[in-house]
Amino acid sequence: MGIIEQLTELDKNLLLCLNSYHSPMWDNFFWIITNTLTWIPLYLTIAYIFIKNHSLRGIWFLIFAAVLILLCDRISSGFFKPFFERFRPTHDPFLRDMVHIVHNKRGGLYGFVSSHAANSFGLAVYLSLIFRNRLFNITIFSWAVIFSYSRIYLGLHYPGDIIAGALLGLILGRLVYGLFIHFLPRFIFISHHNTRTLKKGLADSISIHSVNLITYAILLIFVIVFISSKVVL
Repeated sequence: MGIIEQLTELDKNLLLCLNSYHSPMWDNFFWIITNTLTWIPLYLTIAYIFIKNHSLRGIWFLIFAAVLILLCDRISSGFFKPFFERFRPTHDPFLRDMVHIVHNKRGGLYGFVSSHAANSFGLAVYLSLIFRNRLFNITIFSWAVIFSYSRIYLGLHYPGDIIAGALLGLILGRLVYGLFIHFLPRFIFISHHNTRTLKKGLADSISIHSVNLITYAILLIFVIVFISSKVVL
């Protein structure tokens, strides 16, 4: 058996192991967590923070963030999935009756790489490089991990799909941040004698209270979803 076959078999076994741990409460929890609409309050909070701290110039923060998400989504869904044509577990002829799914959701035909993972990790690295706050970094990457894991729980992606999607997001997030830093002096006036002071000036230009607000928004949404998951049982 070649290395590719071994990795594929390991990926399938790991999926079946992780996907086997489920309950009605966690079904509800991850069903809500994986829904992009659940996180609209978070995205609105991020938009509010940028505009609050930098007025109309803060829109440029959001434009680059939107470009990042667009790149993550289009490259993962528009290039990788049709190129590799790897079936999702829910469509794999050998696994589709073995994986645990919720509300009969099976997703599209192909799953490599995960757009959820690419989008969430791309946004996480982009924001972490801007804010440079330890507590925020832990929170935003924890959000990305849980958001991405929801796809494994629901049987919609292999762990390999998630890992590859996360790597794609990390790379694109870092690239878009680099472009943002390059063009930043044109859009917002902060100290930028060199790249190091520019990055520090950018982080310092956003108050710690604003950064904490985003952290609290993430934690609050998780708490509300968890409570809601138990209540509907």
